Amino acid sequence: MKQFVWASIIAGAMALPAMAEDYKIMAPAAPGGGWDQTARSMQTALQDEKISNSVQVLNVPGAGGTIGHAQFVNQSSGDPSQLIVGGYVMVGAILTNNSPVTLDQVTPIARLTGEYEVIVVPAASDIKDMSGLVEKLKADPGSVSWAGGSAGGTDHITAGLIAKAAGVDPTKVNYIAFSGGGEALAAILGNQVTVGISGYGEFAAQIEAGTLRIIGISSDERVEGIDAPTFKEGGVDVSIQNWRMVAAAPGITDEQKAAILADIEKMAKSESWQKILTEKGWADTYLAGDAFAEQLKADTEATTAILKEIGLVK
Repeated sequence: MKQFVWASIIAGAMALPAMAEDYKIMAPAAPGGGWDQTARSMQTALQDEKISNSVQVLNVPGAGGTIGHAQFVNQSSGDPSQLIVGGYVMVGAILTNNSPVTLDQVTPIARLTGEYEVIVVPAASDIKDMSGLVEKLKADPGSVSWAGGSAGGTDHITAGLIAKAAGVDPTKVNYIAFSGGGEALAAILGNQVTVGISGYGEFAAQIEAGTLRIIGISSDERVEGIDAPTFKEGGVDVSIQNWRMVAAAPGITDEQKAAILADIEKMAKSESWQKILTEKGWADTYLAGDAFAEQLKADTEATTAILKEIGLVK
């Protein structure tokens, strides 16, 4: 009888689903920016879909994510509950900051989203379109101040590529880096800078409210739901897409990595996540595992070449 009871208990325990991992997600930037929004969107989807019981988000801003990235690498080794968001911006920031801690030192999990760059001006600005911006750039590059994310990131690269396409020395671009989208937005709305550059999601509410005017988007073709001409339509031959990813801690086992991959894949295919992508205007560019690791390596090499070309890396 006792053997039957114990056998029943063991069988019952084995039938129970495995406890979901409680995750801690680092956003290596101030609240309000794209990485913070990505981390908090993950938090919402993972919890709403009951993929994880508890998800916490930690903000560690500074130096294009390299401060948070270094902290993550040094403090999370072997811990499968620790995740970090990052992206194309961090690839450039690691190079421009000559960071001793690189993306080789985390465990790539997946590219999650893609987002085109947009240029905005305050509603009262005399710049009405891309040609107006180019005109000012050609007349005096330093007189056009750009508010964007960290030095060497996608925003900075895009500003340099626009200058180059317009026949202006990219090293003359007057770029002002902010560690969070909220700070950059305040500078734009306060008329402290000429233009703002970032992903559409960071400016969407102000564009819809009419306090900011969008003058161009970095896509090859117009994007459904975003009323803006492409840079190319404005006479500037530049297209670029920012992407955001999630990575796990260094030193985790293959089994732990597989479990995290499974959770993130469930999240990426969930109704909650797809709804978030639509609301924020983020493209679904999900790419996971080894395929993403290979893409990350290729993007790092390409970014190094671009940054050298526009004078940000020697």
